[in-house]
Amino acid sequence: MKIFAIGMNYALHNKEMHGTLSKTDEPVIFLKADSSLLKGGRPFFIPDHLGRIEYETEVVVRICKLGKNVPVRFAPRYYDAVTVGIDFTARELQKKMMEQGYPWDLSKGFDGAACIGEWMSKEKFRDMQNIRFHLDINGQTVQEGFTGEMLYKVDEIIAYISRFYTLKTGDILYTGTPAGVGPLQIDDHLEGYLEEWKVLDFNCK
Repeated sequence: MKIFAIGMNYALHNKEMHGTLSKTDEPVIFLKADSSLLKGGRPFFIPDHLGRIEYETEVVVRICKLGKNVPVRFAPRYYDAVTVGIDFTARELQKKMMEQGYPWDLSKGFDGAACIGEWMSKEKFRDMQNIRFHLDINGQTVQEGFTGEMLYKVDEIIAYISRFYTLKTGDILYTGTPAGVGPLQIDDHLEGYLEEWKVLDFNCK
């Protein structure tokens, strides 16, 4: 199983992190280790050696068939389910590694850094680019997104990735986070929603 993720896919998030609304020339793709997957409502244990840990709420899709060099028009055939996920990021470590020109995998791929909620059939949604989602922490909404604001659409991302990696059943794709990322604290209670459906519910320890 591969865990793909895309960076800089919402203009306002790009501005809050990098000071620019610009769209990248191509999708920014990175991978997370399979050991980073956190599911089933299990708690997230905040690592005490990685500095500031921030949440990045994202729509996540599940790959359902083998594919290589998938045309954009056929991309919908290659995923069958959607949920909300959290791309946990060790922000200080990421900043340090980027400044030094190093890969920043360690800041994104540590154990538990890829939290996902319960899967919903994509058939519940008429259009993957017309889904609203949000994250609540301790009962307060802290981050909201709309897939229609993605700089690269889900189908475009899948087609792009399949040029470099063979897609396999069970692979997971994080599609990028909107503006509003922020830090986590011990005892925080996180709840993630697709439209009105709560699909993610867990605690930080």
